[in-house]
Amino acid sequence: MPGALGPRERVLVDSGAWIALASARDGRHADALRLFRAALAGRTELLTTTLIVAEVYRLLLFRAGRSVAMGALDRLDRSPSLRLVHPGDEHHRRAREWLVKLDDRAVSYTDAVSFAVAEAEACTSVMTFDDDFTIAGFRTYTD
Repeated sequence: MPGALGPRERVLVDSGAWIALASARDGRHADALRLFRAALAGRTELLTTTLIVAEVYRLLLFRAGRSVAMGALDRLDRSPSLRLVHPGDEHHRRAREWLVKLDDRAVSYTDAVSFAVAEAEACTSVMTFDDDFTIAGFRTYTD
């Protein structure tokens, strides 16, 4: 809660963190579990985008099946600690700027939109297991 202790931390959650959390066989599962537990214990506000959810659902659908993919959607929808962001025109415009700025890197459109959302929402860090966000200048969430 904002107040004497300062503003509440706001963290964008990338698809890799969601996928690792969903699969005990994922090599980063223990890391994801630790990070999510720390975020929840610290009452951290978690954000993700519909584009990230689409990536997670597609990957889980084809790796683990419809039941697992739908279960992940159900957990996301029920989470009181998560705010789902629906990117709009301004996020798209800013994502295009990010793609030009990082034209020497193979950055996905979803990541570029995520950069725009993280900026617009004043996220303090990003829960991710890839380096695209740090290359773009964002801080990685650690517990």
